[in-house]
Amino acid sequence: MVLGGLVILPGLRQAVQRLRSTPKTEEQERRDVMREPISTPTDVKVTAMMYWLSASSPNSLEATPIQVPLSADPVERSKQLVNALITRAPAKEKQTLPAEVTLLAFYIQPDGTAIADFSDEITSGMPSGILSEELAVESVARTIGANVTGIRQMKILVHGQEAETLAGHLDLYGLFPIPSPTPASPAATPRSTAPTSPTQGKPGSSAPTSPAKQLSH
Repeated sequence: MVLGGLVILPGLRQAVQRLRSTPKTEEQERRDVMREPISTPTDVKVTAMMYWLSASSPNSLEATPIQVPLSADPVERSKQLVNALITRAPAKEKQTLPAEVTLLAFYIQPDGTAIADFSDEITSGMPSGILSEELAVESVARTIGANVTGIRQMKILVHGQEAETLAGHLDLYGLFPIPSPTPASPAATPRSTAPTSPTQGKPGSSAPTSPAKQLSH
């Protein structure tokens, strides 16, 4: 047994070393980073209002308060909120975004337009259907609107590129309005998530009132 152990042990060590030395892809490294909670020097634990699917009415969103550390910086705060929206859903059936999706980047332009760049799973992992796609975008917009000030509208990118639709139906070419903070109700039915046109997205323009453009493939 001792001799057998001496023969096997070096082989195990070599296998472990090979695994440790296997280089990670850029995507794997990014996912490892995003699994860790984002923290900044200005983080304060607060009650954030998150919008997931309603347990009693799956076709609507429900405001759910959770305790989460949030930064004072609007960009970092928004990243923390979107990551919490992905990773901290109370139950799988309440999740609005695919569990495997990663927020790759988030920016806020001077006119109050936010740019949210998601990994490819935002489209490949999303159930196809206008309602599920609308609720996914709406959950992001309402969560940011309830907890961050100064953001007027949002543009969604997929891996740094503009996508035609989310999962075959919801038009992603325009801009999605971010609602102002309002007192949370137990359950909120989805608003129209109609993207604005390029002219509507300019500072000082009013929010769109037309219904969301639906594309069927």
